[in-house]
Amino acid sequence: MLTSKKIQKMKYDKKKIKAITAYDYSTAKFADEEGIDIILVGDSVGQVVMGYDSTTKVTMDEMKVFSRAVLNGAKNPLVVVDMPYLSYHTGIFEATKNAGEFMKMGAGAVKIEGANDYILDLTKHLTNSGIPVMAHLGFTPQYINTIGGNFVQGKNLDNTLKILEDAKKMQSMGAFSIVLEMMPDVCAKYITQNLDIPTIGIGAGKYTDGQILVINDIIGKFDGFSPKFARKYYDAKTAIKESIRKYMDDIDNGSFPSDNESFTLDEDEYERFESYTQNK
Repeated sequence: MLTSKKIQKMKYDKKKIKAITAYDYSTAKFADEEGIDIILVGDSVGQVVMGYDSTTKVTMDEMKVFSRAVLNGAKNPLVVVDMPYLSYHTGIFEATKNAGEFMKMGAGAVKIEGANDYILDLTKHLTNSGIPVMAHLGFTPQYINTIGGNFVQGKNLDNTLKILEDAKKMQSMGAFSIVLEMMPDVCAKYITQNLDIPTIGIGAGKYTDGQILVINDIIGKFDGFSPKFARKYYDAKTAIKESIRKYMDDIDNGSFPSDNESFTLDEDEYERFESYTQNK
């Protein structure tokens, strides 16, 4: 089983870290079988599974349900759980309690966004409490109302240096890795080169220590907004719709269910049944 320490070591071994999101048992199981390194139970579940218009509407109770499903399917990857919006902002005691609930379920780490003074103190407290923390800098979706939209971050030298400063602070507080989201590739490269902990990019170019994408984007299941960086490897939307359409057609034309898809009586019992019903 991969741990946060083993993920850190991958940076020094120059092994690319491969991560995806997952929200259900079967997806987590399949990703495990293919050898994925990290599965993030992302608060992106709010948009791609639950149909919310932002991640800020996801609750702790919802994250617990999806986390339990993923943990049932994933045995070898490091499972990281997103701390949902306002589950860690109202005080260190409540944040630790909420993070601890995910750890007790079997998670290997939690992810939190930002790097203000409170987040730094919280990161130190969580790691000192035995809860590994994955940081998240650059575009931080939980701050979308203050950021003002889905904007690329680190678009100039000053902004890049600020992100690097924040990353180093999170590193010093004990974060074992950092997600860098939506920033120019050269900026993510510079940040990566100046950190001791691994960076995992999403829309941050190819020079980070690893990559993560939302599973629903990878398989083409989500038909909402598709970001520039989300490569689609399959068209699940079309496959699902075609399967549903064929299923409905087969019901209409009588080919479903077939004899092979139906249960039958034993021959003796069938004859008895026929004799009984014909005499009625």
